[in-house]
Amino acid sequence: MIGKILAGFIVFTALAAGAAMYWLQVYAYYDEVVANGTDDVQMTSLASGQPEPIIYDNFQAIDSDSSPIRYRACFTTNHSQAMLTETFQSYAKADPLVAPGWFDCFDAKELGRALENGTALAFLGQANFHYGIDRIVAVMDDGRGYVWNQINHCGEVVFNGEPAPADCPTPPKGY
Repeated sequence: MIGKILAGFIVFTALAAGAAMYWLQVYAYYDEVVANGTDDVQMTSLASGQPEPIIYDNFQAIDSDSSPIRYRACFTTNHSQAMLTETFQSYAKADPLVAPGWFDCFDAKELGRALENGTALAFLGQANFHYGIDRIVAVMDDGRGYVWNQINHCGEVVFNGEPAPADCPTPPKGY
């Protein structure tokens, strides 16, 4: 009888721990980002090399203090892809990261397919938004836009414990 009680306790504890870990990963650490309405969406200008705000609408975003790559945002814009391409720096290795299922405006699989087939274009929002992390902006041909943070080549090397490559800024202390 004691064995059944202990087995039941172990199963119950495992289920409770699994449910808690799931909730913590998917819901607990995300916060809604309140839009300021002016510079929530920025792209790096070809002319100045600096991030500049674009015109956008319907902005929604989430972020988390637990990781610099948990930021996700959705918006719409009236800017054409042709105008954006002529004005802002493209981003060749864009790889959208999956958002929590409840943040349903951000569909990384659809966006990834659109980037592959050319119906979406990726731009550099801001290089080294956090050290080793770039902010990426992608715009679909229908005006839907997406923003996420992605580890860049400097981050990949430094976060693996290796020295920063020559073309990278000096990492902050502790990296």
